[in-house]
Amino acid sequence: MDLNADLGESFGSWTMGDDAAMFRLVTSANVACGFHAGDPVTMLDSCRAAFELDVTVGAHVGYRDLAGFGRRSMDLSFDELFGDVLYQLGALDGVAHAVGASVDYVKPHGALYNRIVHDADQASAVVAAVQAYDPGLPILGLPGSALLELAREAGHPVFLEAFVDRAYLPDGTLLPRSQDSAVLHDVGAIVERAVRMAVKGEVEAVDGTLVQVRPDSLCIHGDTPGAVGMAAAVRAGLEEAGVELESFA
Repeated sequence: MDLNADLGESFGSWTMGDDAAMFRLVTSANVACGFHAGDPVTMLDSCRAAFELDVTVGAHVGYRDLAGFGRRSMDLSFDELFGDVLYQLGALDGVAHAVGASVDYVKPHGALYNRIVHDADQASAVVAAVQAYDPGLPILGLPGSALLELAREAGHPVFLEAFVDRAYLPDGTLLPRSQDSAVLHDVGAIVERAVRMAVKGEVEAVDGTLVQVRPDSLCIHGDTPGAVGMAAAVRAGLEEAGVELESFA
């Protein structure tokens, strides 16, 4: 099972999370590409850390929304979104190659991630940009999403993601962050949830129903309070349950 986190999200003098600690706990890092978060120096530091610790680098592409941290949905034309994704892929890949690393998959961020679960138009722009940049580049996303369906049709390797610290709706989508219970904080419950996802391929939705997720990768958000402790507990819990941790890409 892969364990991923959104990293490299600091910007200038503003710091987001404890990347130095998180890089030692994950097998894959979704590195911000400068649009929703991150900057050239942060990308460079992130790629260096990933290379040194044998962590797989993924391009965490998002809307051009630094002020909103990429969590505001945007109405963009096909070419606008195509160009924005292509730009972010090129930027991170260039930095990665400079330090001996490489970009080995793509995972959309925030509002873009959630929108292209259902918005086939925007999903097609994202897939087209990835296809234009590298036809064999894997894409990580939510099971049943328009993004993964279109990516699969285009011939891209697709991998399924589940979130250990987010609440689920019965349809398999995430409870919006605008609701208080969207982000989970009970470490013990999160560890149990992660093991259940990895071993049984299921998660309990907010109404008590079971949702089939069958993930290739489990995501822990590095920007939540206590993220490092939570990530360490999740990793330990998975290993104790006999789950082998390795990158999916």
